[in-house]
Amino acid sequence: MSDSEKESVKKGIKEGLEGLKEKIPGLIDIKVNTEGRLASSTADLMLDSTFESTEALKGYSKHPEHVAVADTFIRPYIQI
Repeated sequence: MSDSEKESVKKGIKEGLEGLKEKIPGLIDIKVNTEGRLASSTADLMLDSTFESTEALKGYSKHPEHVAVADTFIRPYIQI
């Protein structure tokens, strides 16, 4: 994947996930950092999210809006 393709993928992930803030009950805040990198990590981005409760986090993981973002913008590009 070229650098410009990688940046486009990261932008889609960031916009998709951050766009969930007003759509999912119990999601207080959500941010995706696509800049910089920890020396101890090979990750290209970091998700920072805050939920009202553990139950809200569980609901988020199954919420159709979240699943749609994951299926469209994240899962096709995961490398394990």
